[in-house]
Amino acid sequence: MQQVHVFISGHVQGVSFRYFVKSNARKLGLTGWVRNTEDGGVEAVFSGEKEKIEKMIAFCREGPMLAEVKQVGFEWEDSEEFIGFTIR
Repeated sequence: MQQVHVFISGHVQGVSFRYFVKSNARKLGLTGWVRNTEDGGVEAVFSGEKEKIEKMIAFCREGPMLAEVKQVGFEWEDSEEFIGFTIR
């Protein structure tokens, strides 16, 4: 079990980015959360198999159709237990 904290910047609020992340994370069987940040970005925590997390990071680089992702940064962390995947 792995966990990563992801920070996404660009035009990522108001374009259904959090719902895009939640939908894809659930499809991949990941747990964790996603939320908007005060600086206009989005941050998320994904917990699960490393390969699936890496796929999710790739989805974050694309984003939904109306998003314009400028940067995706991430940090690997110690795993926590989450129940499902939520929008905060």
